Amino acid sequence: SLAQRHFAQKRFRCAAPPQPPPRLAMLSRSFLLNMLSRGVARAPLRPGKHLRMASSWGPDWQLQDETICLHGGWAPDAQTGARAPPVYRTTPYQFDSTEHAANLFGLKELGYIYSRLNNPTQDILEKRMALLEGAPELGGLAVASGTSAIFYAVTNLAQAGDNIVAAAQVRPLSTGTAERSRSRPDASTSQNAGTRKLYGGTYTQFSEILPKLGIEVRFVDVNDPANFGNAVDDKTRAFFCETCSNPALEIADLDAISAQAKDAGLPLIVDDTFSTPALCKPLEHGADVIITSLTKWAGGHGTGLGGIVIDGAKFDWSSGKHPLFTEPDDSYGGLRWGMDLPEPLSPLAYILKLRTGGLRNIGACISPDNAWIILQGVETLHSRMDRHCSNSMDVATFLKDHPKVDWVRYPGLPEDKMFELQKKYLNGKGGPLVTFGVKGGRPSGEKFINSLKLFSHVANVGDAKSLAIHPASTTHSQMTDEQQRAAGCPPEMVRLSVGTEHPTDILKDLEQALGQV
Repeated sequence: SLAQRHFAQKRFRCAAPPQPPPRLAMLSRSFLLNMLSRGVARAPLRPGKHLRMASSWGPDWQLQDETICLHGGWAPDAQTGARAPPVYRTTPYQFDSTEHAANLFGLKELGYIYSRLNNPTQDILEKRMALLEGAPELGGLAVASGTSAIFYAVTNLAQAGDNIVAAAQVRPLSTGTAERSRSRPDASTSQNAGTRKLYGGTYTQFSEILPKLGIEVRFVDVNDPANFGNAVDDKTRAFFCETCSNPALEIADLDAISAQAKDAGLPLIVDDTFSTPALCKPLEHGADVIITSLTKWAGGHGTGLGGIVIDGAKFDWSSGKHPLFTEPDDSYGGLRWGMDLPEPLSPLAYILKLRTGGLRNIGACISPDNAWIILQGVETLHSRMDRHCSNSMDVATFLKDHPKVDWVRYPGLPEDKMFELQKKYLNGKGGPLVTFGVKGGRPSGEKFINSLKLFSHVANVGDAKSLAIHPASTTHSQMTDEQQRAAGCPPEMVRLSVGTEHPTDILKDLEQALGQV
């Protein structure tokens, strides 16, 4: 059987399904077998290898990523023969009997109870994204947005009194190795110190919201991975970084940061919104948890909101460094998530706790329609990312020689300071964003934006359509010029999210808009 084959996998081998410990009465043997039949117990992905589909339908060989984008997590419907995944627009699900309902609520068997917890359309998206990242098929949890995914990822392992260490680019203005956000953080000081190299929503969450909940965030210079280890104390619960920051385009050395995390016995959480699994697989570089805003390049069309947390199922949550996993969870019958799960389930302790705790009780769930919309984008992820990157390279090359352009930042340019790192972490493709400075400062930047005809002037990235924004007059308009420079968004900067249109049309629009400056 499929479950027996899973048991035979090297990482999870055992002769028979283990008996649940006394504390695990709610996770019965039938629940365990159901989890195994859905693909929990998988061997870790080895470099260059890809996971097979769990369904009995279709290929029995290991699928490549481009194929997983189309087929992962779904087989033709057994009852209707429908080939494409449907949208399940339902809030509740009919129970067969009172016994069936009791078994579902008691986790004696798997099934659908309420769409805040899970939904069949959501389930397909979660499986597909998890497989693309090289995680177990049940390692994904889709939520309402990328920012909610980040919030859940942190609060799933940290509580009041704890701290995490987050990547930024701290300039010499700051004191010490780690700049800390406390219960009443001085946000203006943080911006002046140049820490706002994270995505703006993440930075605000880390500097303003989490500290008010008692979770301290220590910002360190991402360009010196040793700073992560230097900021650790006995209350540190995780490291956090982005594969490539927006809009600063700073690429994190994931191998070096994950080495620091392993030395400290801590998990590394990586936001790979910018890269997607088409360019980078953080799990292969030592990450333990992946965050993605599905709204951006993964969905790719600016039509649906969503985020996802993916558990690599490699971290040991029983080490004692995470009390939320080693102390009884009173909201779940006293279960100790890092201690009491049987061997085939224990690698997924993090994502199981998140689904049955954070998502169930806070409720930032993804809608079935958004899950379906994002699935349509995932199907063409690799071909789109290739076009995004090649067009971005054409744009950067054009801009760097233009007389009205002061400077250009694009990791794919040989002269860019991130060029060597992008070879390793962006598959040598440079990425889908370009930033540049228009000569003449803020007025010239505004004039350029107002002169565009093809590019859309919106506060978004990752659309198949080309997008542009002038941060100094929009997203960072509340700052002084000095604060904007410290935040990596000088007044003359324009951010381009380069789309998949024909490159000739993209360059023509840039040329005519610069001609108006």
